[in-house]
Formats: sequence, structure tokens, C-alpha cells
Amino acid sequence: MTTLSDALLNAADSALRTVFAPARASRPCPTLPEQADDSDLTPDEKALSAALMRVNHVGEVCAQALYTAQALAARWPGRENEALAQQLEAAGREETDHLAWTQERLKELGSRPSLGKGVSLGFVVETERQVEAHLAGHMERLPAKDHASRAIVAQMKDDEVRHAREAQQAGGVDLPMPVRGLMRAAAKVMTTVAHRI
Repeated sequence: MTTLSDALLNAADSALRTVFAPARASRPCPTLPEQADDSDLTPDEKALSAALMRVNHVGEVCAQALYTAQALAARWPGRENEALAQQLEAAGREETDHLAWTQERLKELGSRPSLGKGVSLGFVVETERQVEAHLAGHMERLPAKDHASRAIVAQMKDDEVRHAREAQQAGGVDLPMPVRGLMRAAAKVMTTVAHRI
């Protein structure tokens, strides 16, 4: 059985590998040999394929964070569910395959992932801004007499503001409005579901 400290170290390792190391697939890429020749694709078709694969690549980076965090939560003291944690880790390994496949396909198409340093930090900035707004809403809604919860949320909010500022100072770029809107919509769905379940 994995201890919580092991799970925390594994989560940190997973995050670092996802961001800084090329992904390594445990399964072969499903591309068949006869599909490997791209010479019949027009430049516009290649550009479209590359753009769509960049979107898939970003999704797989996000999936890594999701499965790692969920597996960690499944091992949290008082909520331990080792079977669920192992199931989530297995799904995460398959997502690593997807990440490796999309990285390789982008290279084959003569393209690159979209998450360069500036964009990656831009996602951090926007995420932290949205979390800050979410926490501000909680501060307004928490009962005035719940001093313990208010103290925790206030500290979290301060930390999120600092994280966003540091990411911006490190070179984070402003994300386009449609991306920010999609992030807000996804966050709304997740927070609404979490509030009710």
C-alpha cells in the first residue's frame, strides 16, 4: 500500500516529468505503417492536423494533473481508497501514452506543442486568477462566525494572488479571451458538481 508521503512524492515527480521531460509511452503508437506517409497532405491539411494535435496535447497535459491529483486525494488520510487510487493511476498511465503519441505526431507534422514557457505560465496566471475569484466568492458566502474556514480561505486567496503574480513576472502571457472563457466554464461545471456531490 502506498503511503501518503509516497503519494505526494509521486505526484510531484509526475508533475515535473509532465512539464520538463518528454513523455514515454508504455504502449506502441496506434499509427499503422501505411499511415505514416504524410506526403499526400496539403500544407493547409498539415497545419490543421498540427493545430488539432496541439489541442489534444494540451488536454493530455491537463489529464496528467487531473489523474495525479485524484489518485492523491484517494489516498488522503480518512478517505483512503487504495483500489480507486490504483485505478486512477492506471488511467493516468494511459494518458501518458496519449501525451507521448501527440508529442511524436506533432514532430512528424513539423510542429510543436503550444505550451511553451509563456503559455504554460499564462495558464497558471489565469487559473490562479479564477481560483482567487472563486475564493473571494466563498469569503462573501461563508458565515461571518465561521472564523476557522474564513482564515483558511483568506490565506489560500493570498497565496493564489502571489502565485499568479509570480507566474506573470516569470513571463506568463495573457491567454486569449476564448481560452479564458472556456477555462471559466469548465471551472464552473467542476465547482457546481463538487458543491452538490
